[in-house]
Amino acid sequence: MRMSHLHHFTEHHRYCVSREFGLSQVDGRMLGLVYQPMVGAFAISLYRLLFEHIPAESIGFSPVEQQRRLFLTLGVEPNEKGRKYLVDQASRLEAVGLLQTSRIYVPETDDYLYEYELLAPLSPADFFATQHLTLLLRDKIGKFAVLSLREQFWTPQPEEWSRRSVQKENISLPFYDIFELNTHVIDYELEQALAEVATVRQSGTRETEASAIGYSDLILRFPRESVNRAHVEKLRFDHAQMGVINYVARKYGLGPQDLCRLLDEDGMFAPDGEIILDTLQHKASQHFRQDQKRQERREIAAAKVVALRSAADESGEPITVPEQPVEMEYYVDVPPQFISKCDIHQYNMMLRNEPYTRLLQTFFPGTVPPQTMDIFVNLDLNYKLNGEVINVLIHYLMTMMASDGEQRMNANFVEAIASNMLMKQVTTYEKAVKYIRDQAKVKGRGKDAAGSRSAPAAGRPRAYGKNQARAAKPEIPIVLDDGASGAVSEEEFAAMMKKAAEIKASKKKGVPGTP
Repeated sequence: MRMSHLHHFTEHHRYCVSREFGLSQVDGRMLGLVYQPMVGAFAISLYRLLFEHIPAESIGFSPVEQQRRLFLTLGVEPNEKGRKYLVDQASRLEAVGLLQTSRIYVPETDDYLYEYELLAPLSPADFFATQHLTLLLRDKIGKFAVLSLREQFWTPQPEEWSRRSVQKENISLPFYDIFELNTHVIDYELEQALAEVATVRQSGTRETEASAIGYSDLILRFPRESVNRAHVEKLRFDHAQMGVINYVARKYGLGPQDLCRLLDEDGMFAPDGEIILDTLQHKASQHFRQDQKRQERREIAAAKVVALRSAADESGEPITVPEQPVEMEYYVDVPPQFISKCDIHQYNMMLRNEPYTRLLQTFFPGTVPPQTMDIFVNLDLNYKLNGEVINVLIHYLMTMMASDGEQRMNANFVEAIASNMLMKQVTTYEKAVKYIRDQAKVKGRGKDAAGSRSAPAAGRPRAYGKNQARAAKPEIPIVLDDGASGAVSEEEFAAMMKKAAEIKASKKKGVPGTP
């Protein structure tokens, strides 16, 4: 807990407690056996006291009260020594990840309101996988005590399961094999009611609060010898000017260090200490454009390396994100090469949630060809196509090439499809699936129409003139010997020979008019 002056933290200030979890028996043992040796018994007592501000069977926020309750309950004197001690104990909880303290300025009363947000203790597996916490516990109780504590939280595995010859097979049924949801009806009233009565905090609110730049973020980084430092120090209680600074920072994506660099330049402040908004925005816009150009160069240079490395690194643990479900009406068929590897539920979940770099690797037995990877990296970085849309596009291309042996994957062909998807505002998984289904229907109708036109002319080539307007040449019928004329008699054969001799003799004499 960063506290510049103890008069800002007294028993008269108000506070509230928030939490979004409950404590289990394992959590209680972790607090008593693991966290207490690190932070002390008094800090754990403070944690449990704050936890009991909200009923054990509920989550949310406690009523707003004065901090006098904390001082009296914990037996701490409300003087300078007691305030320092309470701040130190809260800081210990914050350091090990059990507490987050926020200070909220209330303009109506010109005072501060404190919020104590409790965090759940780590599970035994997560705690002993965290290096700095394990080392702190070792420094407090010793190495062998740490190993003994670790063994107390695990029960041994049965001997039958520990044998290497045991083959484990997952026979669990997925959700959509048991339940079927009515996805055609969206209950907007239910969603609105759940949003209105939700007690947990929304992630968007936290991100907005965390992204706001405060006065302390600026003053800690601002140079002491700067001419503009006196103007920056006046921003401490000038919330209107801090709002202007945060507006510019959010508009141009500036951090505290970037803001300090801009505010240190000449001409940023008027003689009375007011920020000149036009000058600040002009400088921020220049910084934004320069940073954007440098970022584009870095992304283009490093995208291929990062993509190939993330696809090839099977042992590394990727950052886990919540899996997005797939409605059954948007299921796509499993390609032939995946039929023996996964079912339709697993394939569609992979198509929705896996990064395109890992999905590409599943289609190739070895390393993904660099040319193929470059095509989809370009769609991701330059076209800004969503990852799930790229996955559906990969599925569409691989299915097309499997059904049509003459089709080849090249950059122009893939970019043409991607451009068409962007023009039609295909930005979600559902829209992408609908798009490829429509394309398959159009392609099927084209094949049927082409087949019906070419059927009567099968077996003979078409003849076209030079200018494509002249009629085709007439076809000359060919007489075929089908054996139906029968044999020639001797009298007919003798007459034919006599006629041939007469024609030959007339040609030698040169009689005109003879054939």
